[in-house]
Amino acid sequence: MINWVRPWCLAAASAIATEPLYGFAGSLDNLTDLTGRVQAIVTLKSRDNFVSEYRYDVSARNLSPDAIIGDSLIIVLDRITNLAGEDHEGLTGESFLKRFDVLDQDGQTDDGKPYFRIPIGTSPNLVPQTDSLPAVVRIRNRDYVAVFTPSFKVLGQKRPPPEEKRAESPISPASPALGPSTAANRHAVDKLIQLLIKKGVLTEEEWRKANQP
Repeated sequence: MINWVRPWCLAAASAIATEPLYGFAGSLDNLTDLTGRVQAIVTLKSRDNFVSEYRYDVSARNLSPDAIIGDSLIIVLDRITNLAGEDHEGLTGESFLKRFDVLDQDGQTDDGKPYFRIPIGTSPNLVPQTDSLPAVVRIRNRDYVAVFTPSFKVLGQKRPPPEEKRAESPISPASPALGPSTAANRHAVDKLIQLLIKKGVLTEEEWRKANQP
């Protein structure tokens, strides 16, 4: 019985661990191109000459005045350029991207470009003038060309501003909302005046003079 349960538990745990926790649930349809407002910061971390593999840390820096939803951010490997700044083969017109193996990518855009999810940080938002956690990007060059430059786009969703609450005006004593209470108070005052008149403490004439405008 134990030998049967253990593999089942391991499979379930693996499924939970690999389930995406991102708000856009793998779809790019609702994401906006934030390039320019959110900058991709690319840092070369290591290089393996034996297999011609390069490892980069790529984070997103929010340069806009708006908060960005943290779990919506992805980076797209948009193009790879050579020393001359070209991103296509001159003779065939083939994109240099097709010469590279992009490892551990999270998916591809409709035009076949690899993308990676930005890891979720401690905050639900990427607020202005802050950097996200880095995504790890591994690129392997099939042609063993020594020098190339990857360029990235940033996609995501801007956090909508909070709805403004309408200020509630204070209720004045003369407000209709206090009508029943005011009527009750008035009734109590009238009863008191009648009692004072009855006991001779106050005359009706004195009461009328006191209430004249």
